Amino acid sequence: MTTLRAALVLGFLAAVGPFAIDMYLPGLPVIGADLGASVAEVQMTLTFYFVAFGLSQLFWGPLSDRFGRKPPIYVGLGIFALASAGCAMAPDVGTLTAFRALQGIGAAVVMVTPRAIIRDLHTGPEATRLMALVMLVISVSPMLAPLAGAGLMALGGWRVMFWALAGAVALSLTLTALALPETLPAERRVPIRLRTMVAGARILMSDATFMGLTFIGAFGFASFFVFIASASYVYTEQFGLSPVGFSLAFAVNALGFFGMSQLAAPITERFGLVPVIRAAVIGFAAFGCALTALVVAGAGTLPVIMAMLFCGNAFLGLVVPTTMVAALDPHGEIAGLASSLGGTLQMVTGGVILTLAGPFFDGTALPMVAAIAACGLLALVLALTVLPRIARARAMAV
Repeated sequence: MTTLRAALVLGFLAAVGPFAIDMYLPGLPVIGADLGASVAEVQMTLTFYFVAFGLSQLFWGPLSDRFGRKPPIYVGLGIFALASAGCAMAPDVGTLTAFRALQGIGAAVVMVTPRAIIRDLHTGPEATRLMALVMLVISVSPMLAPLAGAGLMALGGWRVMFWALAGAVALSLTLTALALPETLPAERRVPIRLRTMVAGARILMSDATFMGLTFIGAFGFASFFVFIASASYVYTEQFGLSPVGFSLAFAVNALGFFGMSQLAAPITERFGLVPVIRAAVIGFAAFGCALTALVVAGAGTLPVIMAMLFCGNAFLGLVVPTTMVAALDPHGEIAGLASSLGGTLQMVTGGVILTLAGPFFDGTALPMVAAIAACGLLALVLALTVLPRIARARAMAV
């Protein structure tokens, strides 16, 4: 399987979850109005999706270690399709929230398995390069999904978006069946034993490096969750953008993240993993804090917010793939469990941050950028604590 082919197939599969988020972002205010729900209630459809998406990775990872990488994909995508149909027919926000959680359970499988497949195929810089290519394919989601959602909403309302997601599963299943080889041979599969899983989880959770890197990425993801949940209200209500205008603004902000992620592999090869992560986290935190200061000072115009978020997300695009790869590298024998545990911790952290910040969201930019800055500062504190330990360990190993 060539690197390009692997990136295209894995990227398309991994984009299912983000697409399910990004496509319906332009419709959040419309969904709230149609179902008679408040901003907080509509945002809970995102929170429940994130939490279910995160927690369910705990069992998809071990299942992929036991049965191979492909069978769980078939099951998870089937769940996702049924849940999408349920969302399309939801009569109230509570039902929509429940089906969104079920959607998250199904979508989680195509977050866990591509990471584990990458670890099956490569380690080190090669894994970082493939991870970056996968993220390049995923980058289509924040650029095209909101526009697709706005177009579908204009044609037939917000429910059509979920029917479209259900239909897209057919293409994902076809790709899995025809273009994705099984990368975990039978002799390397691990039986599902609760004792083994607990032991593996204990190893991972007692590994300060694994946990530190995972949570650096988690606070980065959390900042993106805050942006996703708030941007449609800020851009449409405070700045008066249309759903299409919001979609374009959202794409510009996301472009910084995914564009810079493509430079992660060559930059880490040249400068080293630890220096790159350190510099990227510092840059991410600095832009978040600077943007918050500008908004407080009354200088938070739409161009300023978009430009600063673009730069901050660019640094974040270096943080996420490097921390993912560095966290998984020492744990190849339990890559599925490590991927699922790491993904769970990151998604649940994002859901918790979003829940804590939710009561402060009022449709203006300040709560959004302040929460993003807080995530950057938390990631920075962790990086300054964990990265020196990694550097010392690598120096001793040489």
